[in-house]
Amino acid sequence: MSDRFVKPGNQEHGWNDPPQFSYGLQKDSGGIKKNILNKRVHAPQFTGQAHPTGSGSDMQAPPVAMLTPPRGMNPPPMNSSTPPSICPKAPSDGKIEAVELETEPSIEDVLEALHGVLNACRHTVKKQVCDDVERRLKIFEDMWKSGKLSPLVKHRMHRLSQDLKRKNWDAADEIHRGLMVDHVAEVSQWMVGVKRLIAEARTLNPEQNNCTDPDS
Repeated sequence: MSDRFVKPGNQEHGWNDPPQFSYGLQKDSGGIKKNILNKRVHAPQFTGQAHPTGSGSDMQAPPVAMLTPPRGMNPPPMNSSTPPSICPKAPSDGKIEAVELETEPSIEDVLEALHGVLNACRHTVKKQVCDDVERRLKIFEDMWKSGKLSPLVKHRMHRLSQDLKRKNWDAADEIHRGLMVDHVAEVSQWMVGVKRLIAEARTLNPEQNNCTDPDS
């Protein structure tokens, strides 16, 4: 095949003379075309309206159904004038106590219940212990009358005394622990006597406990 591109040169040329090629024949022969692989292709330009899948006329916008959310999944319209709904909370003990604080309990009712339990304990409890409890109750009375006790402490002590009167030892002890945690500065001088009074009242037999019953 290479003979077609060689011109008939000098017949007398030497054996080592290079052959003469016909470049024009090679150019017009229509040889095998090769694909040019080093051609640069520009990246497609994306827009917010359509997602191109090719170049030129091949670029098509996605269907409308793909751009709109299904019915029923649209978020509810927001109205700036309507505040977000908040689940109501159950009233706490603080709110209940705030209502009770509007009226102050009577110191006479509290002392009557406490001294009633103390008198019932004198039959079985040592005199020294009862005298110490009585002394602590006197400190409690003086602080109440001199305005050194907060309204919350007064109301809790009123409930504690009524629980003692009804022999609700666990409820009275729970109020005592709450006062020691929340109002230790106010109750530290006399709450020890109230705690001992609750403990001694638990040990009384039913006949002795009847002395503390308001209906007896």
